[in-house]
Amino acid sequence: MSPLQQNSDTDATTHAPVVTPLPHESTVKYLGYVILAIAVALSSFQIWQGITSTISATYFRPVHLCWVLVLIFLHYPLISNRYSKGYMLGRVTDLLLCGLTVFAGYRMLIFDYNDIDHLLYGLGNIDLAAGCALLLLLLEGCRRTVGWVMVMIAGLFLAYSAFGDMLPGALATKAYSLQELIQFQIFSANGVFGSALGIAATTVFIFVLFGAFLEVTGAGKFFIDLAFSIAGKYRGGPAKAAVLASAGLGSISGSAIANTVTTGSVTIPMMKKLGYTPEQSAGIEAAASTGGQIMPPIMGAGAFVMAQFTGVPYSDIMLASIAPAILYFFCTLLYVHLMACKLNLQAASRTEAVIAVMKQGAHHLIPLVIITVLLMMAYSPLLVGVAGCAAILLTAALRKHSRIGLSKFISGMKNGALMALPISVACGAAGIIVGVVGQTGIGLQFTQFVMDFSGGYMLVALGLISIVALVLGMGLPVTAAYIVLAVMAVPMLGDFGLPLLTAHLIVFWLSQTSNVTPPIALAAFAGAGVANANPMKSSVEAFKLAGGLFMIPIMMAYTDLLNPEAGVLAFGFAILQTATIILALAIAIEGYLLRALSSVERIVAFAAVPLVLFNPFGIGFVGMLIVLGLLVKQWKTTAKVAV
Repeated sequence: MSPLQQNSDTDATTHAPVVTPLPHESTVKYLGYVILAIAVALSSFQIWQGITSTISATYFRPVHLCWVLVLIFLHYPLISNRYSKGYMLGRVTDLLLCGLTVFAGYRMLIFDYNDIDHLLYGLGNIDLAAGCALLLLLLEGCRRTVGWVMVMIAGLFLAYSAFGDMLPGALATKAYSLQELIQFQIFSANGVFGSALGIAATTVFIFVLFGAFLEVTGAGKFFIDLAFSIAGKYRGGPAKAAVLASAGLGSISGSAIANTVTTGSVTIPMMKKLGYTPEQSAGIEAAASTGGQIMPPIMGAGAFVMAQFTGVPYSDIMLASIAPAILYFFCTLLYVHLMACKLNLQAASRTEAVIAVMKQGAHHLIPLVIITVLLMMAYSPLLVGVAGCAAILLTAALRKHSRIGLSKFISGMKNGALMALPISVACGAAGIIVGVVGQTGIGLQFTQFVMDFSGGYMLVALGLISIVALVLGMGLPVTAAYIVLAVMAVPMLGDFGLPLLTAHLIVFWLSQTSNVTPPIALAAFAGAGVANANPMKSSVEAFKLAGGLFMIPIMMAYTDLLNPEAGVLAFGFAILQTATIILALAIAIEGYLLRALSSVERIVAFAAVPLVLFNPFGIGFVGMLIVLGLLVKQWKTTAKVAV
């Protein structure tokens, strides 16, 4: 029974329900208008800054963060249940936190960074109090949007910075005073207001807004319809369509969880109707949605952070990521196909023609083409994002059915701002961790520890990094997990001789694994909610389907998969190696190729994997021949049975 029903009576004469006004209804209504106004103003400010770059980064980042925090305290109330007795007290507290945020932001704006007195004599009491307040407000904002784990990890690193001298041996570091800590974390570009927040406040925000506009103009529905028209007529069509749709929408949404819920609301019921189990349906959608984060041209927030960290143009990152991303979706589609064959599933009964779908919505492809071309031409990602937002609105206006009015435009502006909130505060908190690593040098200890534990074997080191990525991912958003891993693990991978971009892409891929790996697989759990499935079984299915997230980073390290300049033959052989390993593992795990595999055939398929991976004495091609032999053997026996 809803609270509205609980607060209603029945008229004695008409027997019609008499609705009693809900408590605080007017307060909630007016705060809703305030949130709308602040969110739309934030999106407008971000677009203006993106076009003009009027405010320097030193002052723009604090303004952005404080604006975001005010919106968080209003949109994510301290007490969410408005029927609770303490609701109004909680809202008063939220407003006080908003006021404190504005005060701290004001102190950031009037602070004279060119005056070195604060470095010589320390911060004034008011600035010190404002810095402490902003740090605590950031952690509270993280708690409300991201969860306690992010807060605890950031707090742990801050504690290490303050009390590191009490630790034994190699873990010990200099203890920094509150003055030094706040100066470094708040009044410099090395901590909270470092490059991670800088990217979140500029490029990432604009591309999140880009995704919000795609949704309100109906482009998201077009991509789903297009995927179904292409793949729906094949065996297991709805599942394959889910993979294709998620590949197109995953990077735009910027969140594997959000993509799982939105795309999955359409694809999961169709998969279940076709014959996939609820757990398989949830796992397929979660694995496909996670892959959207590594699919060019827009690869989620982390890829823009990577461009900042490495100094590599985003267009180069995008080009390097094309082959691995295609291989990942080949892996997922392969598992989906084998599942359909084992379950003897048929194609969807009826699908719309591709031409009909394209006639209806082909204009929605124009913004994606524009941003891809502009990124390839090395324009600033921020300006590309602004151009993309304009292109969406202009192309939507070309057709009557996709044209949006003022209300939908405002809805897109609001949704874009609200979707960006968790990303901004997560990057701000990740900046705390990056700052502590730089201030204390703990990254060097981590590198040395992994090097010693791995015994100098890169495969062991990659395994350790994978474990750390899983642990971090259980509580951190993907972007925050990537930032932490990049600071800690990339130098160690560099010690193994890997190029900088390769090391970052390996870490970036491994940061995605927490969405699909038990015991806490957030995207799989979200899919399980849509499918009404067992969350843990769904995460096991997702883990199996997303095996490419683990295998492909290994191939990045051991082959020329990220190095087309090595030559066509070397690059082609790397792709063939990776595809062979994916196929061998898939048929060995599923026990099916063209027909069910025998136990011996499954063992042979498993045995081919290390042979292809390590290519000892240059005979890795033998493993490829083994897999090819299995395929030929299956084809011959299947043909005989058919005759």
